[in-house]
Amino acid sequence: MSNPAVHGPLEGLLVVDFSRVLAGPFATMMLADLGARVIKVEKPDTGDDSRAYGPFLHDQSLYFARVNRGKESIALDLRDPTDQAVALSLVSRADVLVENFRPGVMDRLGLGPAVLLERHPRLVYCSISGFGHSGPWSQRPAYDAVVQGMSGLMAITGAADGPPVKPGSPIADLSAGLYAFGGITSALVGRNATGRGTHLDVAMYDATISLLEGAALSWLATGVEPGRIGNAHYSIAPFDTFACADRDITICAANDLLFGALCSTLGLPALLTDNRFATNALRHAERAAMKAQLESVLRTRPAAHWLTVLEAAGVPCGPISNVAEAVGSEQSRVRQMVVDAGGVPVPGNPVKLSSWPDPGFRGAAPALDEHGAAIRSECGAWSGRG
Repeated sequence: MSNPAVHGPLEGLLVVDFSRVLAGPFATMMLADLGARVIKVEKPDTGDDSRAYGPFLHDQSLYFARVNRGKESIALDLRDPTDQAVALSLVSRADVLVENFRPGVMDRLGLGPAVLLERHPRLVYCSISGFGHSGPWSQRPAYDAVVQGMSGLMAITGAADGPPVKPGSPIADLSAGLYAFGGITSALVGRNATGRGTHLDVAMYDATISLLEGAALSWLATGVEPGRIGNAHYSIAPFDTFACADRDITICAANDLLFGALCSTLGLPALLTDNRFATNALRHAERAAMKAQLESVLRTRPAAHWLTVLEAAGVPCGPISNVAEAVGSEQSRVRQMVVDAGGVPVPGNPVKLSSWPDPGFRGAAPALDEHGAAIRSECGAWSGRG
């Protein structure tokens, strides 16, 4: 195998990854980054759909390269009996299986959780889908944007007087992948205690609902639709973006002490004795009036000035960075949040473990069926393909 060995807490685990595009591959990328051996099962000829998604660098999809780095690839037609035998041989050796087909597809292929867990009771079987394996929507097809819309996330994103807005990152896919990663590692710990694996049912819809946070809590508490409030917080103020002379910044004064420091730094002591702003609840109710007063001062100087003096005063604040500023920052460099995966730059792993290395170089994403012959030989089920 051409990829370097990865050392981490999951070293020695075998993951068979039947998933494609983003949510499932993102979860298995995290497992691979922490040392697991991940074998990616792809459809013959075309492989994972995301191989065709841009952006491209050196004729390689960075979309695919990022979430499939360090994995092995085998192309299998799961409807072909010979290839299915290879898949079953892989599963018989696996600690973890991950798939993100619509509920019922793996059952029809003879690879469903009930069958495989009966044969291999220590297997951790993770299913990721749009709406889960239960409920009236379980058979609905789903992509990230569909789930973002149905989950309420779009309805609370954007300006109060504007249309619903999809966040710029695929939150539904990524959150489902992260919950799957956490669920898988938790199930592995549970297996150590009980000797048995389990079936995890992770839905993109559930994952995104769980991230509504303040908006969901507001509705649960009041029964009133929270609506859109732009960059403000649903229960804390001032906690928003604010205009300076040249650009916006973020200020988060989340308690009375920080509000006092903010007002003192801006030369607005009158706000501290204004009864409208005496508590966080009152400040939140009057956040528009308070924001106008804060911005009347902030607009007099550039953002760099205010960031310097506010940081010195201990007020949480920051610039509104563009992608180049964020990804290219010295903080990102030191934290290795951009790594080299087989010659292409991709985002790094945010999980830093003191007992294991966090290398700046990761294994390349595999070519389609790059490891097929070796894996078939290893399984003792050579199919003649590849």
